[in-house]
Formats: sequence, structure tokens, C-alpha cells
Amino acid sequence: MAELQVGDRVLELDEDGFLEDASQWDEEVAAALAETEEVELTEAHWAVINYLRTYYADFGVAPMVRKMLKDTGLSNGEMYELFPSGPGKGACKIAGLLKPTGCV
Repeated sequence: MAELQVGDRVLELDEDGFLEDASQWDEEVAAALAETEEVELTEAHWAVINYLRTYYADFGVAPMVRKMLKDTGLSNGEMYELFPSGPGKGACKIAGLLKPTGCV
């Protein structure tokens, strides 16, 4: 199992780099996960991350990509510019969600 060092914490990751314990997520963890995806977080990234976290808190699952694009107003291309490994893998990972079913 992989680990991620964030400050003085060592967090467990699954084989795809997602947090094993989503409750350990915070903005510092998001920044560390973004580094593993080679993403430099901007306001646009945080808008998607906050959307994902709110949706997950409300429904207990990550949104389908089509719903995410509609709700955020981003095109598929814009989403991939922000998260090169994709909305399921990259965005959900950085947002600290558990790995979406059927993703990766």
C-alpha cells in the first residue's frame, strides 16, 4: 500500500493513489495529492473540488461526468485541462473522495 507524507502525517493510499480514509482530507492533503497528479491548484481547480465535495456529502457518491460538466459549466476539454488524468481519477482523487466505481 502506498503512503503520502503531508506535514507530520502519513496517509494511506490505495493502489491508484486515492485516500484510504476520506476523513483525513483537508486543503493541505489536496495540495499534496495535486502534486502527485502534477497539477498546480488554481481557483478553477478549487471550484471543481468544492463542487465534488459538496455533491459527495449530499449524495454519498461522486457525480457522473456529464452531471459534473453541466453543474460546473465546464466543457470536457476544460475539465481535462484542469485535471489531465480526468474528472474521475484526477479531480476526485484531489478532492479526497473514494475512488469512483468504474473509474481508473
